[in-house]
Amino acid sequence: MKLYSFFRSGTSHRLRIALNLKGIATDYTAVDLRVDEQQKEAFKAINPQGLVPALDTGEQVLIQSPAIIEWLEEKHPTPALLPAGADARAHVRALAAIVGCDIHPINNRRILQTLRKQFGANEDAINAWCGHWISEGFDAYEALIAADKTRGRFSFGDTPTLADVYLIPQVESARRFNVDLGRWPLISAIDKACGEMEAFKKAAPMAQPDA
Repeated sequence: MKLYSFFRSGTSHRLRIALNLKGIATDYTAVDLRVDEQQKEAFKAINPQGLVPALDTGEQVLIQSPAIIEWLEEKHPTPALLPAGADARAHVRALAAIVGCDIHPINNRRILQTLRKQFGANEDAINAWCGHWISEGFDAYEALIAADKTRGRFSFGDTPTLADVYLIPQVESARRFNVDLGRWPLISAIDKACGEMEAFKKAAPMAQPDA
């Protein structure tokens, strides 16, 4: 399989984690967002939306990281990224959605570029914008995992789940935007636990060939 990725893309990062946890190797093809390579015709022929990641399975090109990760979970169910039971799965999916639906989309590159170019935001304003929405989301995430008295070393239980796949790239993004993570000790502990695992180390932005 061929993975179209950018080292600093949060959505690419989460997919790299999922692939590594599943033990699936891919050919890495860098798409340089710094020069808007994703908007050029060559890449739009692969993904008409002009976004990374994209995964060429050899039979089709999959786009949108939530859809690709769900596809991986169905095609390669072991090790599972979702726990057993509808209630537990709903909880893990909700944690992932805090990041995937409510934090990341309004802090991604094209939104920030619009703030810069159309609304004149400087880097202090950009950091304040990102810090605000990351903090709102992380406050909720921290409260939810604090309320889970059976939680282990990760967001749910003692093995990584979909929630951690989403959380860790957002923690990386929080660092980029100078957000003080000391406010969320449980998230910080999860980040440390994930950082000890090879699947997360190999997926890290600075471990990628285009970094």
